[in-house]
Amino acid sequence: MIIRGGENIFPKEVEDFLNSHPDICETHVVGVPCERLGEELCAFVRLQDGVTKISRDEIKEFCKGKLAHFKIPRYVIRVDNFPKTASGKIQKFKLVELYEKEHQAQ
Repeated sequence: MIIRGGENIFPKEVEDFLNSHPDICETHVVGVPCERLGEELCAFVRLQDGVTKISRDEIKEFCKGKLAHFKIPRYVIRVDNFPKTASGKIQKFKLVELYEKEHQAQ
C-alpha cells in the first residue's frame, strides 16, 4: 500500500486500470519518496509492440474521470522489461532504485 498525503492507494488497482490502456502491455506502480506528501506514485510501463512512447499527459487524460486524481501517477517511466526474481515475481525495490537513478540524472 502507498500512502500519499494521508490517502491509501493500492498499487494493484492503479496497475489494473492502466493495463486497460491500448498502448500499455504491462504496468507496475511503486511509491517513491516525496518531501511534501510522503510518497508519490510512479508507474513503470512496458508498451505494446510498435508503440515507442507514452507521456504522463496521455496517462492523465486516460485516467481523467475514471480514476481518483490522487491515484494518477505523477511519474511515468517506460521500461523494456521488469526486474524479476528466479520465481518470476517483480522486484519492486529495484524499480524504486531505477526511479532514484533516473531522478538524480535530471
